[in-house]
Amino acid sequence: MTDEPQPVSRTQETIDRFSRYVIGNYTRLPIVAVRGEGPYVWAADGKRYLDLFSGWAVTGVGHCHPRLVEAIREQAGRLIYMPNTWYTEPQGRLAQWIAETGFGGKSFFCNSGTEANEAAIKLARIHTPPGKYKIITFENSFHGRTFASVTATAQPRYHQGFQPLVPGFMYAPLNDMEAVEKLVDEETCAILVEPIQGEGGINLARAEWLKALRDLCDQRGMMLVFDEVQTGVGRCGTWWGYQTVDVVPDIMTMAKQLAGGTAIGAMCAREEVAASLVPGTHAATFGGNPLAAAAGCAVFEIIRDENLLENANQMGTYLRRQLLELKQETPLIAEVRGVGLMIGADLVQNGADLVAKCLDKGLHINCTHETVLRIMPPLNITREQLDEGLAILRDAMSEWQAQGN
Repeated sequence: MTDEPQPVSRTQETIDRFSRYVIGNYTRLPIVAVRGEGPYVWAADGKRYLDLFSGWAVTGVGHCHPRLVEAIREQAGRLIYMPNTWYTEPQGRLAQWIAETGFGGKSFFCNSGTEANEAAIKLARIHTPPGKYKIITFENSFHGRTFASVTATAQPRYHQGFQPLVPGFMYAPLNDMEAVEKLVDEETCAILVEPIQGEGGINLARAEWLKALRDLCDQRGMMLVFDEVQTGVGRCGTWWGYQTVDVVPDIMTMAKQLAGGTAIGAMCAREEVAASLVPGTHAATFGGNPLAAAAGCAVFEIIRDENLLENANQMGTYLRRQLLELKQETPLIAEVRGVGLMIGADLVQNGADLVAKCLDKGLHINCTHETVLRIMPPLNITREQLDEGLAILRDAMSEWQAQGN
């Protein structure tokens, strides 16, 4: 008697399809996500995961928030796309939201954070006098994967195999004013910095240092550009990360949770700076399309109406306090740092195995720079949900330590 062939699982079927048809440039978890609600994601095998990473801070109002879903559904029934040679109402409303929660200015829309940074780089160069083209960025920064943005990313591992890179970028250590001043010359047009380095390990730029950069840019006729791709739209407990340090940039970029998971990016610049981006200098076919822009407006409305900036501050304070208590319990945590709901716990060794243990137990977090646990829950996370995640982390850490780590 021969064995009956076993049916291929839904998970394996999807993984096999990816192996055959999708380029393998991502290291993927062996999980097929099929549904999300709030901070939870369900896999094809039925297992539920608590998502305290929000997909690199993209699902900032949680997965499939009902108001976001409805906004997308309603807009899809009216108008999905029009080229930017037409006016559309959602794009105008979203630009107004960005201006009124920030420093005013005007916005350019694209589809991702790296595109937003490319636009900022071009604007900084075209707005400053001819001959100024150099841009200073900072070690352990991350600005994207396209050519100018990956060159701006001051991490050699992202450059390997892609040389020669775009000329004109210079790198300095974060929070080192003397190093910055040594790099500035008559050809320097801008300084590009993240108020908090995300991928770089939740490294905070000091307020007094950012103020010194602002003064230096004013004195030397340079643009100060803030990459707010990860810190913006409420992540830091303020609408924008720059508002936590009271230093206003000339240009800021954004993406991630700007439209709750719908593909979008944007660059906002002071009005007199934005005026340099005239027709023919830059464009994005799908940028600010009605569907993504309507989703973006819904995200701003949800954050306002549900008081999520205050919640991000309260829950962020609670989470940092709990992680500091956990630090007292185990020698595995060296430092806890962050602002709002953008928090890192720096471990004394590589944390990949710990993250894997958490995932097995139903908790999704991230480890960046090998040792920094990165926790970025949705802005509407509750204390009970954080406690659920912390219990899993504590359990996983105990097992990890018992195994000799």
